[in-house]
Amino acid sequence: MRPMGGYGQFCPVAMAAEIVCRRWTVLILRELCAGSTRFNELRRGVPLMSPTLLSQRLRELEEAGVIARVSASDRGGSAYRLTAAGKDLESIVMAMGIWGQRWVEAQASLKNLDPLLLMWDMRRNLDPTPLPAGRKVIQFLYPELRSKRDWWLIIDSAGVDLCSVDPGFEVALYVVTDLRTMTAIWMGLTTVQDEVRAGRLELTGDAGLGRSMQRWLGLSPFAKERKRVAA
Repeated sequence: MRPMGGYGQFCPVAMAAEIVCRRWTVLILRELCAGSTRFNELRRGVPLMSPTLLSQRLRELEEAGVIARVSASDRGGSAYRLTAAGKDLESIVMAMGIWGQRWVEAQASLKNLDPLLLMWDMRRNLDPTPLPAGRKVIQFLYPELRSKRDWWLIIDSAGVDLCSVDPGFEVALYVVTDLRTMTAIWMGLTTVQDEVRAGRLELTGDAGLGRSMQRWLGLSPFAKERKRVAA
């Protein structure tokens, strides 16, 4: 059965678009490509999407053979995995991100600020390699926000965790800035050093962690792409 609002064309582009180009579907695929497998993990990546609609889109992708629901024996319940057909879409999702980074005007991108999405992306892309051994807790503070002002990244041998409530550990580095500045750094539009010099980013605590922040910070996978000017 063709999805409601389908194109009614035999062209493979049209047929693929009926599956992939429904609202939110590409973002769900982005989250799956980034490593999210559990329902709650996917919800963190699409916080404005209702749980009901997320469930519906996951069912549609499963019916299309793009994902498979499997048993998550480590924590119970189920998880979602990309099938061979789904993995074939990874290059398409990446290509869309590269195009958006190159050609979508930066100021338009920076109108869509979301602290949860930003911190979640920073958490999963953080590179602990430059950090010394042992637990490191980094607190981010966005003073202009009325809620979701404080966030903690906890890096230890088990990996990287994100908390929106004080975990009670000693903080090694405090990062104080506004959400727009931190988002611009994450997108690769500016750097930690430039924002410190401009006075828009304040680092307090472990000087070594502060100096290496640009290297360990979890930037967007598209941050290395330079902006181009559309005709």
